[in-house]
Amino acid sequence: MADQVTELTERNRAVWEAGEWDEVAELVRDVGPRLLDRVGIDDGMDVLDVGTGSGGSAAIPAAHRGARVVGSDFTSHHFEHARRRAAEAGVEVEWVEADAESLPFDDASFDRVLSTFGHMFAPRHALAGAELARVCRPGGIVATATWSQEGWAGEMFKTVGAYMPPPPDFAQPPSLWGDEEHVREMLEPHGLEIEFDRETVFYTEASVEALMGFWEEKFGPMVTAKAALGERWTELRGKLVNLFEAYNVADDGSARVEAVYLVAVGRKRG
Repeated sequence: MADQVTELTERNRAVWEAGEWDEVAELVRDVGPRLLDRVGIDDGMDVLDVGTGSGGSAAIPAAHRGARVVGSDFTSHHFEHARRRAAEAGVEVEWVEADAESLPFDDASFDRVLSTFGHMFAPRHALAGAELARVCRPGGIVATATWSQEGWAGEMFKTVGAYMPPPPDFAQPPSLWGDEEHVREMLEPHGLEIEFDRETVFYTEASVEALMGFWEEKFGPMVTAKAALGERWTELRGKLVNLFEAYNVADDGSARVEAVYLVAVGRKRG
């Protein structure tokens, strides 16, 4: 089991180090500030952003609002961009390489524990959920944004996953974090009272083909799939183009693809 976990961790690390995540992150840059508005960030609060990537969604905006922020990610590959972004914003953030399933922080270390499309990719959901709650102080908030199962992102991951080697039995699909009941099962036993909402982001480009070109060049899971599949990539690419078209709400030949995500805000009792 330990060997399987290590192997999967390394495989996942390679996926998220592929492509150009910092550029992809620009597409969801508004998600973090929306989440911060919901939970409230006061000057001097201790904030943790789990799965921070290059920090632009939640960590850096939280620091800009006066919080003491730690941004953690299970690969430090993104931290060069994160440090640049923080410097450009004129804020300080501590960047820590850390697995969401085993966070290297003491119990009750943070007033706000956030994750925007980060912790959901840890394969053992119960461990990740327990860790989010453990490091949150009594009276604090755990708040997450996760892709909905029924939207474009959920369908995209399902479509790509069908062409890739299956994960080990212990690994749960990320899309489960887009289901309210699953989130309750992962977080409520740890003393969190949870409220939910749904929000939307839009991916825009001159055309669906141009949008597909961006994703296959920049987004780690697609970059990895393209490299692994060889000639079969053409088949998968066609399905992904169809998926973009299915969720495209533009009617002028351009692309404006709608992606729905689940917001969960859990207040920790105590």
